[in-house]
Amino acid sequence: MNKILCFGDSNTYGYNPLNGKRFNSDIRWSGILKNILKGKFEVIEDGCNNRTGVNDSINGNDYTGYKAIEKHFGEEFAVIILAFGINDIQKFYDKNIEKLETKIDLLIKKIRTKQPQAKIFILSPPHIKREILNSNFKFLFNEDAIENSKKLSEIYKIITQKNDCYFLDINKISEVSIYDGLHFDEINHKKIAEEILKKISTLSNEKTI
Repeated sequence: MNKILCFGDSNTYGYNPLNGKRFNSDIRWSGILKNILKGKFEVIEDGCNNRTGVNDSINGNDYTGYKAIEKHFGEEFAVIILAFGINDIQKFYDKNIEKLETKIDLLIKKIRTKQPQAKIFILSPPHIKREILNSNFKFLFNEDAIENSKKLSEIYKIITQKNDCYFLDINKISEVSIYDGLHFDEINHKKIAEEILKKISTLSNEKTI
């Protein structure tokens, strides 16, 4: 059976902004995909709270995206969905957006080498809301991060064009919760899942997966 990898951070994991628990599989976007595509695709969910994409996390390899994804290179995927990057603009990391773009570009090229048959979908990180400054995550993000989050969609779009990937700017169809300014609520998880399903359906109809 064809496999789909959903690889990302806490919004892929399904972090509930109301209580910090994990959304059930029928609510988080990757779980919705897994349930709906059952029998057609095997969907692998690999979301991790506070996972970076390209910066080394102090929490170890599983929290460091470019290292954590290597455990999947022994499998073969029809589709790889990447949804990370917001934690790379935390105040602890280099604020140079150009360097971030270069690192992400290199990671995509590495994934291409290891998974040449896979269609790669890249989801832009969400725009952070100012409510984050009064949330449990205020020690991770600051004013600079809020502004930088608004620049990432265009950067990710450029990266996908350079690497012939599929791009979804989730900020055009969804927004993070006002409760913590960082995570999606139930309604927005559903919107993201529906949009990804449309794109996967299009690829299936074109017999490219």
